[in-house]
Amino acid sequence: MIDVTTPPDLMASIALFYQAYRTYTSGSDALLAQRGLGRVHHRVLYYVARHPDLTVSELLERLGVSKQALHAPLRQLVELGLVTVSTPAHDRRVRQLALTEPGRQLEWQLTSPLAEHLSAALDRAGPQATAGWLTVMHEISTQPVAPTEPALAAQSPP
Repeated sequence: MIDVTTPPDLMASIALFYQAYRTYTSGSDALLAQRGLGRVHHRVLYYVARHPDLTVSELLERLGVSKQALHAPLRQLVELGLVTVSTPAHDRRVRQLALTEPGRQLEWQLTSPLAEHLSAALDRAGPQATAGWLTVMHEISTQPVAPTEPALAAQSPP
């Protein structure tokens, strides 16, 4: 049993997390690279696919990035005909996003293998492990990592 309170086991858990994420995203990353796109493009496609008429402001909030960080990837997706930007009649200041048919197809090509991979892993792990994994992922995603104080960062690692 792994005791994540000890530094060696905790470091092994971090390494496993990195390895799992790399393995999990490798297929999508390869498909994106063939089109000159990256992971941020997939994240945009993913959220726009699941939230019809998502506004740019809402997308910024979901992604947790600045307008500057989103500008280039979103512009590329629009130029490639994968995403459309529209202005609703009720508020001309708002920009709403939607996937085009090619955008929906690409998003599904990228996301469906991830869903199948995750579903199979959770099925193999069983309900108790799945519940634990969901709890851990929720905790990681909602509790930001505090920046290290300069004095602590200068210390030698354990």
